[in-house]
Amino acid sequence: MKLSEFKFELPEALLAQHPAKNRDESRLMVLHRDSGKIEHRVFKDIIEYFGEGDVFVVNDTKVFPARLYGNKEKTGAKIEVFLLRELNKEIHLWDVLVDPARKIRVGNKLYFDDEGIVVAEVIDNTTSRGRTIKFLFDGSDEEFYKALHNLGETPLPRESITRDAEPADKERYQTIYAKNTGAVAAPSAGLHFTREVMKRLEIKGVEIAPVTLHVGLGTFRTVDVEDLTKHKMDSENFIVPGSSAVIVNRALDAKKRVCAVGTTSMRAMESSVSANSRLKANEGWTDRFIFPPYDFKIANSLITNFHTPESTLMMMASAFAGHEFLIEAYQTAIKEKYKFFSYGDAMLIL
Repeated sequence: MKLSEFKFELPEALLAQHPAKNRDESRLMVLHRDSGKIEHRVFKDIIEYFGEGDVFVVNDTKVFPARLYGNKEKTGAKIEVFLLRELNKEIHLWDVLVDPARKIRVGNKLYFDDEGIVVAEVIDNTTSRGRTIKFLFDGSDEEFYKALHNLGETPLPRESITRDAEPADKERYQTIYAKNTGAVAAPSAGLHFTREVMKRLEIKGVEIAPVTLHVGLGTFRTVDVEDLTKHKMDSENFIVPGSSAVIVNRALDAKKRVCAVGTTSMRAMESSVSANSRLKANEGWTDRFIFPPYDFKIANSLITNFHTPESTLMMMASAFAGHEFLIEAYQTAIKEKYKFFSYGDAMLIL
């Protein structure tokens, strides 16, 4: 397929700037692949579509406050530093993006607090905006991460959320089951779940199988090639625990529903398929790019948000729903004023 097939006009007003007042009261569009029917519901109605023995595969990654602001040594220029991933824990070496990049060269030092406790030195250039930096920090690892946590800001995606981060985002831009720190963006399909919804699913006999995929900025990277086979995804770290594989495979054997909560859960599963099309315990890095046509091996239903035009997230949803059906659903969503992207509404594809 071609990039241009994922182009559509998205009114700016439909990019959600804030989440719904209550997580489980976002709107929910339900797509039935077998009949082509589209339903309009509220997210907490999701429990009506699942029953005993069905499984939800959730991504339990936890977002860390990855956006920092530092001042350049001597000039005092304000520099945004976006932490991508820690390269070496012992010497606090990080892969980051800097803005404005033209002001930051190898050897520059950045000060992140008035006392000069958190300081970083630029070690290398990686891409036009990318740098490798080393934090010069005297103290324990625990103190270092606490300092980063206190200085950092919730990394709301600038592509869609144009306001500044607010204190409420620290809790709302995080799933209620977030556990393993390492993501620079939230797995947004999971943001709609509340403890009440989880409890009601449990009462119905639905099982939860956690996997971890630490969402990187590559998930949102612009696709700039018309031929999708030439696009390369950034690698993201993932873990599929053995216990979750057992739960999922039991459901598959019993012909139950296995629902991927979000495109990141789906990517983790599709990166861990055994020879007999079952989920296997696995951990490592994945750069799997899923676009139509694609033969999904594990999940037979998907919860996802409404995504921006030409995004890799929209491409995966299209591969799962069927391209024409997804485009029809998106046109309906625009007409019905559904909210798009991270803090937007949800879609369930059955």
